[in-house]
Amino acid sequence: MAAFISPALILFVLFVLVPVLFAAYTAFFRWNGLGGFPTDFVGLENFQTMVQDKVFLADLWRIALITVLSIAVQLPMAFGLAMLLHQHFPGRTAFRLLFFVPYILTEAVTAVLFGLIFSPRRGFADAALAGLGFDGSIGWLSDKSIVLFVIFGILTWKFFGFHMILFLAGRQNIPEELYEAARVDGATGKQLFTHITLPLMGPTVRITVFLSVIGTVQLFDLVYVLTKGGPFHASETLAITMYEQGFVRNQIGYASALSIAMFLLSLVFALIYQRYVLGRDLQGALTSTDGGRS
Repeated sequence: MAAFISPALILFVLFVLVPVLFAAYTAFFRWNGLGGFPTDFVGLENFQTMVQDKVFLADLWRIALITVLSIAVQLPMAFGLAMLLHQHFPGRTAFRLLFFVPYILTEAVTAVLFGLIFSPRRGFADAALAGLGFDGSIGWLSDKSIVLFVIFGILTWKFFGFHMILFLAGRQNIPEELYEAARVDGATGKQLFTHITLPLMGPTVRITVFLSVIGTVQLFDLVYVLTKGGPFHASETLAITMYEQGFVRNQIGYASALSIAMFLLSLVFALIYQRYVLGRDLQGALTSTDGGRS
């Protein structure tokens, strides 16, 4: 058994554990990444700078906003589409594939594609508005008041197909016998949805919310290629701030502090979410595997 586990364990230590520990170490130093190991120890100065940094605080607000929009708009849309595509009608397999295709595209390719679409005056978006009689060009990616919502729309186009597939899989795991028995008892379509579909889809809904939040915290590729966090930090994320500080300004110590903040934010959320939200699903799984003896 050890022979099979050791290769994966070695890779985990080298490429996950060691970088995390090194980032935690360098977060207490003022270091530009050059000249060997850091020696200018500054204690908690990097973390003090971080909590006073308006860009960092705004990053947290933007993460919260995109998370709320994802839960309120993206996931319900994916859920409704999954319920629709679960029905039997001609061509439903083609529609499933069509809606899932955007998720297959890499985030960089998606960013380049929508960069062309929202290009000022020459892009499809402005051309479509001109065709409807609107004059001028909208700064889709240059107006700080709307750029974050434009990016959220792109994220929704990119990822709703992934959540749709998860919801579709969850719906297909519900035994049809439950619906047949309820129909025999006179249940309406609304009652079937509220008393069977929604409760039994609970584990799938909870895991999609978890994946959506963690994905938002780690958001980088698409936004960086599309706007590089601009204009004036209006679309910047924690990952972009960390990259800019570390690899553009060569403030590796401060960037390490930001990376630790990202790590702790994800870890704390994951632990709390698992304890209070996913706990019931895990307990149910353990109960079913041991035959109810635990």
